[in-house]
Amino acid sequence: MLQDFLTEAGELLSDVDNKLVDLEKRPKDGGLLNDIFRGFHTIKGGAGFLNLTPMVDLCHLTENIFDLLRRNELVLNANIMDAILAATAAVRVMFDDLARGGQPQAGDAALLASLRAILSGDAHAAAKSEKPKEPAAKASAEPPAKAPTAAKPEPQPAQAAQPTNSGGKAAEPDWEAFYNAITQAPPQAPARDPARPQGRRASDDPTPDEAPQGRRAADKVAVPRDSTIRIDTTRLDQVLTLSGELGLAKNRLSCLRRDIVGGRTDADVLRSLDEAVNQLDLVVADLQRAVMKTRMQPIGRLFQKYPRMARDLARGLGKDVELVLEGEETELDRAMIDDLADPLIHLVRNAVDHGVEMPQDRVAAGKPERSVVRLMARQEGDHVLIEIRDDGRGINPETLRRKAFEKGLIDADAANRLDTTQSLHLVFLPGFSTKDQASSVSGRGVGMDVVKTGVEKLNGRVEIESEVGVGTTFRISLPLTLAILPVLVVRHGPQSFAVPLATVHEIIPLPMSALQHVGGCATIVVRGQVLSVRTLGSLLGWSSPGAPAYGILMQCRHTCFVLAVEDYVGREDVVIKPLADIKPTGVAGATLAGDGSVVLILDLEPLLAAAAPEPLKLQT
Repeated sequence: MLQDFLTEAGELLSDVDNKLVDLEKRPKDGGLLNDIFRGFHTIKGGAGFLNLTPMVDLCHLTENIFDLLRRNELVLNANIMDAILAATAAVRVMFDDLARGGQPQAGDAALLASLRAILSGDAHAAAKSEKPKEPAAKASAEPPAKAPTAAKPEPQPAQAAQPTNSGGKAAEPDWEAFYNAITQAPPQAPARDPARPQGRRASDDPTPDEAPQGRRAADKVAVPRDSTIRIDTTRLDQVLTLSGELGLAKNRLSCLRRDIVGGRTDADVLRSLDEAVNQLDLVVADLQRAVMKTRMQPIGRLFQKYPRMARDLARGLGKDVELVLEGEETELDRAMIDDLADPLIHLVRNAVDHGVEMPQDRVAAGKPERSVVRLMARQEGDHVLIEIRDDGRGINPETLRRKAFEKGLIDADAANRLDTTQSLHLVFLPGFSTKDQASSVSGRGVGMDVVKTGVEKLNGRVEIESEVGVGTTFRISLPLTLAILPVLVVRHGPQSFAVPLATVHEIIPLPMSALQHVGGCATIVVRGQVLSVRTLGSLLGWSSPGAPAYGILMQCRHTCFVLAVEDYVGREDVVIKPLADIKPTGVAGATLAGDGSVVLILDLEPLLAAAAPEPLKLQT
């Protein structure tokens, strides 16, 4: 019962958060406010049924504010919205406590005071009650409360965005803790928070003495990864229908086998066998596609986390940013959606922090004061494209080259050889940042490295397009699923190998007359571009029994080259089987060919790194 509550209430709370961001743009939208009220009331009702008193108390105060707004007895402003969003973040932390096997702690005293001040009609007092406190004082003066990294920093964005009377600089919010609270996965998700930046300082976490006793005990219980998935019953009906057809095809083949074993090998039997095999092939292909569709989920399940995050980050930085979501219905493998959380969080944060300008700078440049960041998804063939596009200042390639050289990441010669595209991809280098001093939002050179690593782990690619003064677009290309991998099967002597089709551009003939040797290494000119030629045998460390006849134009990361092979079989969709207890360099896994032979699936990037370029010697 508790698990059902956490699943339903977590989805309701995410929906409430997104609608609150919309409500701030349309405060007079009564229908939207009613939807928010109903969602929060349902959460409170479930908490009351389970006797979760701290959650009920917090939800009740917040619900009373919604009621005043519905009756037009209260006018929504930024301070009130900050307090409401702080309350929803605190409820999310309580969900996390429950998922870890503990009881939700009492709501933060400052947050409860701010909600009561709003109900009493003093929104200004509520804003003042949310001023940031010193961490030491917070640990010693406040009673044991919620998770140590979640709701207490929550009200700080509002304070950071407000002008100070003293003229001093406002304290910088603890954004890392703030993101952990508002962007963490639903309570049934893995214990590792996908929103937690990998560059987080150990000092940001509370010491054992500072952490509440109940929380420390709960943290010892790891939250299991959610392996459940919601499936449309029509898809299950399709699988059931196809499984029935598969049974019919099996029965037909069994009858034909008896006929053949009994000595019937006439033309009618052979024709029937051919028809039965073709029918079986069609049914299996349809069944495979239907089963894969059961793993597909709308990417909007992931996108819905980000409007709230972008809104609060922009408010804390004093910017006016609108995050627009498009293509939320695009479907992607469930496992990939979970693993995309880290890369997309960093890209959205960078768009708001680095990409868009301050309002006064945008006005001076002739742009609208409000900037727009678009998070879009669409399917193209067997891939899904995800774009994060801003209308900000853009990226200057020359600045990136200079920063990378100053930080010692590249030398002067390498910097001078980089073209525009290669310069833009410098942002993915570990430790690279255009900021001279790190903040709690960015500057440590970790975020974009997380993006690149996370996307490549999913067999995807990241591309950057940017124009100074116009904006920047990050484009992620991902396969629809990782369960089935499209490959090109090539041959080296009697052995077959497979290379991921995503890295293959085209297959070209490889005559000896077309080869040129530059610096002792073989090259070939393809449409005016000079590419190095590497034989499959040299990458594997095997001798070549015959002369390579074909060249496969490939791209691994940002390296284009021609892979010389003796022959190729063609395109196949294979199921990757991991190799137990061994991990040879350059081998991602294995699969079985139609004749029962083992086909190794190659990971060319480590092979290229391990093998030195060698002259290509063609046999005549």
